Amino acid sequence: MNSHAWRWIPNALTCVRILLIVPFASALMVQEYRYALMIFAIASVTDGLDGFLARRFNWRSRFGAVADPLADKALLITAYLMLTYTSVFPLWLFALVLGRDLLIVGGALVYHYCIGRFDMEPSMPGKLNTLVQICVVLGTIIILAGLPVQPMWLNVGVWLVAVSAVVSGAHYIVIWSARAWRARES
Repeated sequence: MNSHAWRWIPNALTCVRILLIVPFASALMVQEYRYALMIFAIASVTDGLDGFLARRFNWRSRFGAVADPLADKALLITAYLMLTYTSVFPLWLFALVLGRDLLIVGGALVYHYCIGRFDMEPSMPGKLNTLVQICVVLGTIIILAGLPVQPMWLNVGVWLVAVSAVVSGAHYIVIWSARAWRARES
């Protein structure tokens, strides 16, 4: 069996994750938290599986390199949007999470058009921020689904997301400003 014939699977899993965004948002909107939790779990499994397959069998593609992180980000932004819309999270938290992402994308575009080509690489603070965001969404949905978790973790999670968003956003600004400065100097 030719493994090359199966290289479409990671991209298909990414597409499944993109398609799960609408039912996930709907479940959060109507407060069907156990259903939302199930969808989030399926999305998480597809994310892990597509990454594993792409690395293990070298089934990487340009589409996957772009679509995979966008699918992850779209799912997270949807979670924060819906949990804010339903008054679970404060509006300022959603504004901070979205603002950080817009700042990074905007900075990348400015760098690309004013300085030159670059390869966006996630930083350690950026990866930590994503992990914190995922854990807080997961923990929040678990609490809302009525599963046995201490509700105090919701408040702690909100502040963890806020601090990690500010720290990782500032880190990206410092790193990419320094790169831009060096590129301009040379």
